[in-house]
Amino acid sequence: MRILIALTYYRPHVSGLTIYAERLARGLAQRGHRVTVLTSRFDRTLPLNEERDGVRVRRVPIARKVSKGVIMPTFPAHAWPSVGEHDVVNIHMPQLEAPLLTEIARRRGIPSVLTYQCDLHMPPGWFNRMVERCLRPLNAIAATRCDAIVTTSDDYASHSGFLTRYATKLRTIPPLFDDRSEDPVRTRELVQRWGLEGGPLIGFAARFAAEKGVEVLLEALPQIVQAFPDARVVFTGAYRDTIGEEAYLRRLRLHLERYRDRLVFLDLLPDETMPSFYSVCDVLAVTSLNSTEAYGLVQPEAMQAGTPVVATDLPGVREPVRASRMGLLTPPGDSAALATAVVEILSNRDHYTRSEDEIRAHFSAEKSIRLYEELFETVGG
Repeated sequence: MRILIALTYYRPHVSGLTIYAERLARGLAQRGHRVTVLTSRFDRTLPLNEERDGVRVRRVPIARKVSKGVIMPTFPAHAWPSVGEHDVVNIHMPQLEAPLLTEIARRRGIPSVLTYQCDLHMPPGWFNRMVERCLRPLNAIAATRCDAIVTTSDDYASHSGFLTRYATKLRTIPPLFDDRSEDPVRTRELVQRWGLEGGPLIGFAARFAAEKGVEVLLEALPQIVQAFPDARVVFTGAYRDTIGEEAYLRRLRLHLERYRDRLVFLDLLPDETMPSFYSVCDVLAVTSLNSTEAYGLVQPEAMQAGTPVVATDLPGVREPVRASRMGLLTPPGDSAALATAVVEILSNRDHYTRSEDEIRAHFSAEKSIRLYEELFETVGG
């Protein structure tokens, strides 16, 4: 099958959405499908065309970046022939071009499937509020024209004002998590390079973006340190130059400066090192604040490495902890509750740990790829 995957940002940009799309594209290619990714050339040093892990990547030049998005005047000229060369189009939202892609697919007789990654909550400001209002009718057009909509969980879908309007088109496919096991050699190298020996380590693996709630974890630190004086927070992710988050990073500086002796900032780790990162952490914190986070791929990956999770009690985000019972849930934005949960897990870690086999029974990347294949074959008739 010839599959076109369209999204605004693709690798080397790092976010949950791009990681999800890359794993899907790579997994489908490994199963013998011809996969093309249509995306933006958000960095001018990137090639317009290349092949990555058996996936063809076509990048459309941008005129400028606007907040978290990009403007691509020539996108229609690239999209029309690209859609026509494939048997199905998979569009990852939020994406400004989604209604255009579904219309092109309709006119060319090609089925289209939306993957609704999350609701869009942009940083504060009148311009971002205007962008959100403009995207709502565009999203509705795309949802009306498409053949099916993928959601990450029934929990998230049932709490989304947008998705509930298209219930007959919904298909639930869990996210594709990386099921690689820890490499002891990489783990030793990670510990030695960054001095990760000693007191309990609280992991945080995400971009520094307003919806991720980094400040909630930082505000919880004094209470955690009272119980565990040697506790530190270990960050990995895009915490520098995060697109559209300049104002948020400025607001975080005071917190980061106040607790700098308790913080360890790792490089942006490659995928093959992430199992080692999770394994050296004693607990992983997922502090998302709103429905921009729909699941949190880092949760099952940390659990597989033997690390419990404290996650926000939000639709979708709470699903990995609910399914595995390998962690605790706390209200969004509640730093005191977060601190209490972290201390509880650090004090009784064995109670919140499950075997790797138990975690694999709940989460399977191979199953998710197979469900996508079946859906594409169904809509393709």
